[in-house]
Amino acid sequence: MPWLPSLFAAEAIPSAMITFVALLMFLQLGVGWGESALLCSLLTLPWVLKSFVRAKIRQIGSFSRQLKFLEVCICLLLVSLAFCFTDRHSNHWLLFANLFVLCFFCAAHELVARMYYEHMLRPRWQRFYNSWKMFVSQSTVVLTYGVMIVFVGYLEVFYHNRWNAIPLSWSMAVYVLAGCYLLLVIYNFFALKPPAFVERPRGSSHSPDEVRTFGSAVKAEIYVIDRISHKPHWFQVVIYLALLLLPQALLFHSRVLFFIASRSLGGLSVSLQWIGLVQGTVGVIAFSAGLGLGHWLLVRHNTSSPVARSGASSRPAPVVSSSAFLPARSSARIPLFLMILCLGFSPLVYLILSYQLPLTLLPLCVAAFLAQFFFGFGLNSTMPFIRYISGERYRSTINYLYIPLISFVMLPPIAASGWLADNLGFQQFFLLDSLLVPIAYLAAFLGLKKLTLL
Repeated sequence: MPWLPSLFAAEAIPSAMITFVALLMFLQLGVGWGESALLCSLLTLPWVLKSFVRAKIRQIGSFSRQLKFLEVCICLLLVSLAFCFTDRHSNHWLLFANLFVLCFFCAAHELVARMYYEHMLRPRWQRFYNSWKMFVSQSTVVLTYGVMIVFVGYLEVFYHNRWNAIPLSWSMAVYVLAGCYLLLVIYNFFALKPPAFVERPRGSSHSPDEVRTFGSAVKAEIYVIDRISHKPHWFQVVIYLALLLLPQALLFHSRVLFFIASRSLGGLSVSLQWIGLVQGTVGVIAFSAGLGLGHWLLVRHNTSSPVARSGASSRPAPVVSSSAFLPARSSARIPLFLMILCLGFSPLVYLILSYQLPLTLLPLCVAAFLAQFFFGFGLNSTMPFIRYISGERYRSTINYLYIPLISFVMLPPIAASGWLADNLGFQQFFLLDSLLVPIAYLAAFLGLKKLTLL
């Protein structure tokens, strides 16, 4: 499939910029910890709201044309992003506005790419290419989050005698990234063909009488939410999911703050090069390995849904009972319980680091690998909750972090994490985060019990 690597690379590059690199951009422009974490959390709003245009996008059809249009817009936004770094006192609100618009296009691209993928490949081939799709996406994240940050760090060293070394370094790095993205846009212009499987004619939809305008698409999604609200105990399931992910949500940006903060503030005071290597390379690889291993175990032990037992489906399966989300044999539930357990290990890793403050690269790489592997592996435990609320809608999603429900429950703690770390100090912050782990375990137990006994 010549279009598959380039399509998901084109999706992962701007998504990595928004999810990971944006925090470092704000920090390097002198924005405080609390405000930086808050602004970066707001960048997840388009991921939360993207479902409201899902029906309209499907009704429009012509997914290959939509993808080409979105990629051209993303490329132009990356070029405009480079102009946000004019001098040391660059306006961070202009940067935020640019990133926010970029995030809307990224969220739409993820939505259209998922539909294109499902329309281009028959169900059995979708399952076959899922691992390859995830590998391409995460490899691109390594290049964007890892290699790009290392490049920026070396540029700052090279231009250290210039008064505008920091904004100039970021501007040049973003220009290089935009140039690489332009090559992907050109390639995809020829590689993305109209789906040969089941592409719908332009103007058709699942409900042609209901979905004609953007407003009707929003109403269609509100109708879906209304149907979800009639499921038994749906609100409790969402609360349990939020509590399960609370420790990891608090860590999402605070771990980078911990790496870049000075020793006097209790941080590790490492360079951008080390952050790019440790968090952007080793950490992303570990997260991908954990996510992939957890997904494989879920499929092997049939713990996620009927789709895991019968392969990918060409249409969403109705959710009739929570018993579909857990197997009847208790021995097959062990991988799921192990994932929940691992999800709480990451705060302990950073708590130990906050007391030891290693000076060499190797222990930092080992710690980041363990913490991110536990995060990726444990994130698979959220699938029973997601499937109960959303059915099979997100069966082809590469990363659970892009699912609106996950983004929604993680947004408040991510927004508060910078302020908490600034006011508590890193040792107390990681201690508090570790103390929340038993609450997360209890929420997971109660949530799975609720799903099983409905």
